[in-house]
Amino acid sequence: MNEILIEGKRLRLRRANMTDLNYIMTLQYAPENLKFIVPFDKAYHSEIINSDGSEKLDVIIEELDTGQAVGYFMLRTMDKPCIEFTHVIIGRKRLGYGREALKLLLKWSFEIKDFHRVWIDCKDYNKIALRLYESLGFVREGFLREILLTDGVYENLIVLGMLDNEYFLLQER
Repeated sequence: MNEILIEGKRLRLRRANMTDLNYIMTLQYAPENLKFIVPFDKAYHSEIINSDGSEKLDVIIEELDTGQAVGYFMLRTMDKPCIEFTHVIIGRKRLGYGREALKLLLKWSFEIKDFHRVWIDCKDYNKIALRLYESLGFVREGFLREILLTDGVYENLIVLGMLDNEYFLLQER
């Protein structure tokens, strides 16, 4: 049985299971996604999927109408009061699924799970993701200079966060 976390108008977020593992790996290693993330291997994702989900969680984004997977999130350090969104990967791009799925994930994080703080990091050249995160209310909190070594090149990360009171203020508007 697939544990459903939350549903929206077009999408549902559910906990990944072992049948989703190949989809997750394919998304991670797709050239258009790989340049923006640090991928993890099958063993790591298998461990997450088979865990109790209290510390890490792989989440599948799927269409309500078709049940087709359209992306996935990886969540970790789910130690109250904070949660980190590590992978935000949309397989069917330019349909507004990233925005809708992130809104659902924020709602689940703050309204259902009662987290105080959500944070995410993003490579500084991922302008599309940065615009999306900031448009949803994430605030730039830090800049980690040359923190990742990718193919012999050091890369920078921007850290963004949102607090529960900021989220709820945005919901009132």
